Amino acid sequence: MNKDNDNEVRHPAVAGAFYPADPMALTKMLAEFFAKAKKKPLSGRPIAIIAPHAGYVYSGKTAAMAYKHLEGQQYDVVVVISPSHTIFFQGSSVYDGDAYQTPLGTVEIDTELSRKIGSMHPSIYLSNKGHTGGSIRGEHSLEVQLPFLQQVLGKFKLVAIVLGDQEEATCRVLGEVLASALGGLNSLIVASSDLSHFHEEKEARKLDGHIQRAVEEYDADKLLNALMSGRGEACGGGPIAAAIIASKKLGGEEVIITGYSTSGETTSDFSEVVGYLSALIVSSKAVPKRDTAMGSPAKKKYQGLVKEDKEYLLKLAKDAVVAAMNKEKFSVSEPSARVLKENSGAFVTLKIRGALRGCIGMIRAAKPLYQTVMEMAQAAAFEDPRFEPLTKDELDHIEIEISALSPLQRVEDPEQIQVGRDGLMIVMQMHSGLLLPQVATENNWDRTTFLEQTCLKAGLPKSSYKDKAAQIYRFTAEVF
Repeated sequence: MNKDNDNEVRHPAVAGAFYPADPMALTKMLAEFFAKAKKKPLSGRPIAIIAPHAGYVYSGKTAAMAYKHLEGQQYDVVVVISPSHTIFFQGSSVYDGDAYQTPLGTVEIDTELSRKIGSMHPSIYLSNKGHTGGSIRGEHSLEVQLPFLQQVLGKFKLVAIVLGDQEEATCRVLGEVLASALGGLNSLIVASSDLSHFHEEKEARKLDGHIQRAVEEYDADKLLNALMSGRGEACGGGPIAAAIIASKKLGGEEVIITGYSTSGETTSDFSEVVGYLSALIVSSKAVPKRDTAMGSPAKKKYQGLVKEDKEYLLKLAKDAVVAAMNKEKFSVSEPSARVLKENSGAFVTLKIRGALRGCIGMIRAAKPLYQTVMEMAQAAAFEDPRFEPLTKDELDHIEIEISALSPLQRVEDPEQIQVGRDGLMIVMQMHSGLLLPQVATENNWDRTTFLEQTCLKAGLPKSSYKDKAAQIYRFTAEVF
């Protein structure tokens, strides 16, 4: 990664190897791919793409079969997810620079959205890992998607994500977070993946068939099972699973397979081939409209909780704990109050005679408030690792406190933090820690102590909030 006019630009790592470094030669190659690709009838607009990432001479024609369908489309942002081939690390690395560059020009990073995504879960963080940092060369599987996008879309903003590991939990969390972060945006998700590697053609097609069927059935569980069992192979199986999970929540309805091939079709050597698949995920829902005055999705004005709402949530939390204690299935009808049905983060705190007995929460607004409270109440009672599970003898003595959270706001100057009003979250690489507003008040902390204690909660040295790599967020909470 180089510095260009004080901006961090990720320069091409595999131009001249995976695809032509000369802009004219690259444009000509892409034009030939698109000229040969045929469009299929679609029931909606593409909201996600699966595309291979080998050298263009091997997989370019298959990738173009999907990208061809983007002609005439426009998106607020494109999120490209790739695996890491050159370095292992945990979680998902969201590129923290200003742009990716290819021979066709510079692709601007949507820094605001990247920061938002990088703050929503500890396993997803801003970094150059997998992009350039710590690797022999930059990751090719993300880079090779960009010229296709530039050719067919022209100018667009990018969020670039590299998965350092492809554990099931990593993929699922990324999918859920993307669904939450991209809600209300006209977005495109690109999952970069090749399929089986170095098998005889017949065996490769058998392995790849399992992956193709799972993708075509739009089934992330089936895909992950095929990968974990070894029935199928995909070096970017994690990105595909994350794209399926996210796109389903964003209105995706159908998967269209646009192409399949193997490297043997190029080399005429069918003894050890690599499989390539391309596909589209489409939605018939209307394109989300941006707030033209603000240049961003219109935000609903927050409606505070009234007395009846708070009473409902407190009873709901207690009923959820009782049901879990009795090992009963617990569900409720959707409440009528609109504010209870809006997605919101929340923490549920349990105390007995004033002493903490459990506290679990969800910072991101991924589910309706009433559902978040139900789940966090049960988690606080039975899943807080600091305590033994709640017992029946304690049930009648618990005091329940709920904190309904506002969205996170990035803090550029710690002087902006107001003790008594703000809660804090500090994120630094794989570490994150959160303290609710009332914690500082109850302990009579000043601003500096509050920052230090949040760092310690994150498992960081207490002065880490001063580090330029530290991301500080504040939020408010309606506590009752």
